[in-house]
Amino acid sequence: MSTLQQHIAACPPEALAGIRRGIEKEGLRVLPSGDLALTPHPAALGSALTHPNITTDYSESQIELVTGAHLGVQQCLDELTEIHQFALRAMRDQGDEMLWVSSMPCRLPTDETIPLARYGSSNVGRAKSVYRMGLGHRYGRRMQTICGIHYNWSMPGVTSEQYFALIRNFRRHAFVLLYLFGASPALCPCFAQGRPHALQRLGEQALYLPHATSLRMGRLGYQSDAQATLAVSYNGLTGYANSLHEALTRPYPAYEAVGIRNPGGDYNQLGTSLLQIENEFYGTIRPKRVIRTGERPLHALRERGVEYVEVRLMDLDPFVPVGITAETMRLLDVFLLHCLLSDSPPDTPQEITDLKHNQHLTAARGREPGLCLLRNGRNVPLVEWAAQLLEECVPLAAALDTTHRSSDYSAALAGARATLAQPAQTPSARVLDHMARLHGNSFTGFSARQSALAREALLALPWSDAQQARFAALAEESVAAQKAIEAADVQPFEEWRQHYMAAQGLG
Repeated sequence: MSTLQQHIAACPPEALAGIRRGIEKEGLRVLPSGDLALTPHPAALGSALTHPNITTDYSESQIELVTGAHLGVQQCLDELTEIHQFALRAMRDQGDEMLWVSSMPCRLPTDETIPLARYGSSNVGRAKSVYRMGLGHRYGRRMQTICGIHYNWSMPGVTSEQYFALIRNFRRHAFVLLYLFGASPALCPCFAQGRPHALQRLGEQALYLPHATSLRMGRLGYQSDAQATLAVSYNGLTGYANSLHEALTRPYPAYEAVGIRNPGGDYNQLGTSLLQIENEFYGTIRPKRVIRTGERPLHALRERGVEYVEVRLMDLDPFVPVGITAETMRLLDVFLLHCLLSDSPPDTPQEITDLKHNQHLTAARGREPGLCLLRNGRNVPLVEWAAQLLEECVPLAAALDTTHRSSDYSAALAGARATLAQPAQTPSARVLDHMARLHGNSFTGFSARQSALAREALLALPWSDAQQARFAALAEESVAAQKAIEAADVQPFEEWRQHYMAAQGLG
């Protein structure tokens, strides 16, 4: 019996039954033309600062929909669907807007015209906007309009050390998810304007790479030259926290040149360190912990350990109204369980370099026949390595099926193995196929049509007066909560900023 099989056998059924998952899903508000909607966050959705389910991400035009943590996949998906239904109704009442279903953005205005998210006049609300101003200065606003789905996952009885072992294996094997679920092989030419890139023209209306899986996770996506200097180790909480602490406190010359405020007194960014705050650190997966009011995330991790992991590499599925399916969620559960229960040796600086190479290669050329990745310094065919990993997942899917008295997990795994053998069935290949056959190779045409179909499908679902009343009440409560925070503020913003950014708050 292999070590993995021993770990599966030793995993108590109540732990498998206690797996929780939640979703955070970003999406741009767009006009039917495929242009970014420049209107404010719809008032009917409540306060983006305090609403538990509906907020904004980087831009005022970028909605983020957040579910709770659920024991059941279907319950999680049902809540995500319901939040979509309410949001789309509010957007319909504001104008003829829809949610963009693709991860790569719609037609964008000039960089400085992309509106930053606004959260009111409280210190915490102002800080969120200043942070976004800083991101714009550091990386450009266009990059921040890329959208994705974050999958939050936890299992009872898992220690911080075990979560870091999971994270190391996830980073090693993330190429499997990029291949199976990457859905951004093309983008609008406006996104790459003025930036060096190796993309090819696909007619006048798109740039692409023929075997790309996820341009979002490639060199044109969430990348930063500054952050590339960080070699963060995931060998344990202490080393990880120390790496992050340094990035949050070490001044970075290029950002010192930008300055915290401009001569007129307006804020450019929250600080001049390599990272303004913890959320600025990009990664395919993060260790997370729910924070208390006013607490820094790093302090929470150091004090109370890892509570769950946040998977950050999933593209929006443009063929599905809410961006993800129950089948995909179940495959993620199986995959994360494999990462948790498999042996996970410490990472090394060389391996960290190799993993970045594998990520960029899979993002740009993942469906290329015969493509090889680096494993322990040697070239291994991507499809062969992925097939081996999915084969190892078979008993894990069976264990989850036994726990849930179903065959859904094994069916999801079988679907993934079938897709691996037929690259034409991957979402990235299907996007290019639809663009070619139905939209004259226009990325905007394809995405606008899929967005309209998603809106029609979600608005056609049953919606009761009770559901409307419940969400309307949540929106009203969030507005009242924001006003209470603003009324309670007595500290000048600069004083508040200095206190929040102080190194001692990082624990």
